[in-house]
Amino acid sequence: MATKAKAELPEGASPQQPDAVPEAVPEAVPEAVVVRFAGDSGDGMQLTGGQFTLSTALAGNDLATFPDFPAEIRAPQGTLFGVSAFQINFGSTEIDTAGDAPDVLVAMNPAALKTNVGALKPGGLIIADTGEFNRRNLDKAKYETSPLEDGSLAKWQVLAFDISAQTIEAVKPFGLGNKEALRSKNMWTLGLALWMFDRPREPIHQWLRAKFKARPELADANIAALDAGHAYGETAELSGPLRQTHLPPVPTDPGLYRTITGAEAVSLGLVAGAQLADLPMFFGGYPITPASAILHHLARLKEYHVTTFQAEDEIAAICSAIGASYAGQLGVTSSSGPGIALKGEAMGLAIMTELPLVIVNSQRGGPSTGLPTKTEQSDLYQAVYGRNGDAPMPVIAARSPSDAFECAIEACRIAVEYMTPVMLLTDGYIANAAEPWKVPDPASYAPFPAQFLGAKNDGEHLLPYKRDNKGARPWIKPGTPGLMHRIGGIEKGQGTGHIDYSPDNHQAMTDARRDKVLGVAVPDQDVCIGAATGRLAVVGWGSTYGPIHQAVRRARAKGLEVSHIHVRHIWPMPGNLGDLLRGFEQVLVPEMNTGQFKTVLRDQFLVDARPLNKTSGQPFTIAELEAAIEEALG
Repeated sequence: MATKAKAELPEGASPQQPDAVPEAVPEAVPEAVVVRFAGDSGDGMQLTGGQFTLSTALAGNDLATFPDFPAEIRAPQGTLFGVSAFQINFGSTEIDTAGDAPDVLVAMNPAALKTNVGALKPGGLIIADTGEFNRRNLDKAKYETSPLEDGSLAKWQVLAFDISAQTIEAVKPFGLGNKEALRSKNMWTLGLALWMFDRPREPIHQWLRAKFKARPELADANIAALDAGHAYGETAELSGPLRQTHLPPVPTDPGLYRTITGAEAVSLGLVAGAQLADLPMFFGGYPITPASAILHHLARLKEYHVTTFQAEDEIAAICSAIGASYAGQLGVTSSSGPGIALKGEAMGLAIMTELPLVIVNSQRGGPSTGLPTKTEQSDLYQAVYGRNGDAPMPVIAARSPSDAFECAIEACRIAVEYMTPVMLLTDGYIANAAEPWKVPDPASYAPFPAQFLGAKNDGEHLLPYKRDNKGARPWIKPGTPGLMHRIGGIEKGQGTGHIDYSPDNHQAMTDARRDKVLGVAVPDQDVCIGAATGRLAVVGWGSTYGPIHQAVRRARAKGLEVSHIHVRHIWPMPGNLGDLLRGFEQVLVPEMNTGQFKTVLRDQFLVDARPLNKTSGQPFTIAELEAAIEEALG
């Protein structure tokens, strides 16, 4: 994975009109470019970014995206807290993150400019819609004067023109009113972006015709807006800030590729896991951001023996999944932090009854309802420790959208083989972000078919809590002749499963449940990049993988002695992890919380792990991690 050189746009004045742009100076084609689309939450920025992502994938570039939208269902138009943004980093080299500073910012109104311009790299390009920079919108964005006219944008290049008027003119033949016509403004902007980066329009044409199949006049209007934006760049003979840049495809292994979000990858991985276990799957869920997308995707996969159930609340959702597991299916439930808290008692029930269950936690900012649409990693304590009593549960963390597929299969395997609930951690960034994914060969995965007890397992007697060599009790389908047994949340007797809360029995069963989880077979921890010993190990988990990996790569290119270790199995941890960490003079743990994984590492391995914390709702940038590495190494 090569380190990327960000696109350097040519120097020049900041014109307000395209014909004022000076002649561009020829320059080398960049390896990667970061573009951010930003506008009002009703401007269709997520849709624009999604379609630009599709065209980028079809062009053969590697990419990573970062959708960033407000929590309000429909914030007041033009306000600072109603801004929706979509960032994409794409190029001819392997991409690990959605990028630090954008090279290009498309600002559809003053609020979008104000909330995003600070992230734009010096010399970067601002494309602004002057049609929205009226006094009313400037006041909403708390601008005393127009930034397009007062010189405050001098360190960036500015291309400002009336996108709104251009859109209205483009769709005029279709008889739309101004309000309806302006809904096509995002397509005009997308057309311009497609021209800027030499992307094909035909796939977007096909998508629009399919989307508006029932109203072909809307499809035609949006296609006209898209083509008009493309033609604007093509025919205006612009130079300087706006020019066409072609990024060649990234070298890739042969195979079938598709773009995938984390929510899609989790859904497909759960279905694959159930197939490998030879089980039908039952998903009990309740809508919550950003986990709802998993329910939406699974509802479209019924042909793979998937039953989806939208419950009336979080507790009903997990209890229905536990009931499905008791009945012989693979029970799955999903939520985010607040919903996971509500599911806590039922998780204890699944641990006490020792039934397989997969719980997906798409983390978001907290506590309480916190930051519903922003990313965080602050549920690690909740995942590892957050239940009443000693209630151990395996915990796995995905590091990227495509990795979520593998992690979902692994969660299913552990749940079925060890008869235990398993928690799979993703977060808002992973759930919503997209990246190219090489579709794997199904034959490359080893099946782990579920085994159901069909006859009494102790001569003439049934022992429903008799354990195998993995510590797992037998899975018994209700209604199996002669295998009636007790089940519930009160402590069970060893072997017999009879109610027994005597001191010695509870001690033995608590130890057995703990030892079963601690005995889960997980691979040894590897080193992602760098040596297995040295001065500094940067240890991450979850979605911090991309920025850590790039920061460590850049630091090593400068001659710094640093390695990257990324942990998938949060609990139980890899058996060699303690010795690995003790081979470094320093351990730095970046995470989007106040230091939770750092605490777990200190507790388990007595290493002096140092935290690097961020709870802004935004992912780490590569630059932040580079600075922390350089500071740690003096």
